[in-house]
Amino acid sequence: MTSPSPARQLAGHVRRVLGDGPFHLPGGWFHMGAVICDASFQARTRYVSTLRPRLLRLQEEWPDAVTVRGFRDRLATHDLAVAMDFRSPGKVAKAHDITDLLVAEGVDTREDLHAWIARPAGRAALRAVKGVGPKSVDYMGNLVGHSQVAVDVHLRAFAVDAGVPQLGYGQLRAAYEEAAALLGHDPAALEHAVWRTGAGLDAAQAISLGSCRASNAYGRRQVMVKPVPEHSVRVPSNGTPPMAALSTKAVPRPDRFRRP
Repeated sequence: MTSPSPARQLAGHVRRVLGDGPFHLPGGWFHMGAVICDASFQARTRYVSTLRPRLLRLQEEWPDAVTVRGFRDRLATHDLAVAMDFRSPGKVAKAHDITDLLVAEGVDTREDLHAWIARPAGRAALRAVKGVGPKSVDYMGNLVGHSQVAVDVHLRAFAVDAGVPQLGYGQLRAAYEEAAALLGHDPAALEHAVWRTGAGLDAAQAISLGSCRASNAYGRRQVMVKPVPEHSVRVPSNGTPPMAALSTKAVPRPDRFRRP
């Protein structure tokens, strides 16, 4: 008897563990300083309790960093480690290096990055930055509206539980994308549901970041992101605002915003 493919193993495990959905699309940013810092600081960091509040604060305190050039100008006069309250020289250096690369490439806005990171040359240039691997590239693309699977430790653990053999990054990403197609889910929505389960959060609820407008179906319909209670995460006593959630269901290949 032929064993099922990795994609079918994943699809079966998704049905058993997560059900049939719908799975909501994750969040992201218009603020380019937040995009760069999210991609630079997220590895091996508690996202909801540690990184997300700092990104929200950065977006509020550095409003001029909405563009890459504005963020670069802030970096020239401010200490990013202090602004992010994050003592990680390697991650701070990565944010500086990504910023310098994007400025050199003429990438200034979310729309610029969305187009640039879709090109092989753009992805290769980003991979050349110290500390940036394929997962970071896919993750950063999702932050500006692409729908990709960024394979992290939670997605790898889920695959192991599904009985999927050890696969390389590209192979496992392709298996998740095929599983999403088999189940009729958006790839990023399925990935986000798996990530939330691995992180101990409600798999059906998306994390929408910041106070931005989410644009559904390539921007044809505007939907406001409204704050809602996050029952699975306790709001800290310091008054950090609860997560916001998109009220729309996932649609194929949307222009949307991500956790990640």
